[in-house]
Amino acid sequence: MATAYRSGWHFIDLATAIPHSGDSLMVTVFGEPVVVTRDEDEDVRAYRCLRRPRGAPQPVRCAIRYGMIFVNLDQRDHRLVEPDAPDVQTISATPRSA
Repeated sequence: MATAYRSGWHFIDLATAIPHSGDSLMVTVFGEPVVVTRDEDEDVRAYRCLRRPRGAPQPVRCAIRYGMIFVNLDQRDHRLVEPDAPDVQTISATPRSA
């Protein structure tokens, strides 16, 4: 069950929690420490802080939607769907009773 939840996008905080470059926020998502930071270009980035022999933080997918920060811990290629995505098809059908 935890794998199903881990594969989705999870709300972390509002983007106003880290307003300036260099600000960071430490959170725990499913028992894993995650650091969300704003870099010099004002972009928000997230890193998984695992204790590995080499100690390099692992990047995590991060997105800001409607002023809220979301992260996805899953390594597979999942994307947030934009409301006006061109991939969405509308199928018009007539009910059988018509």
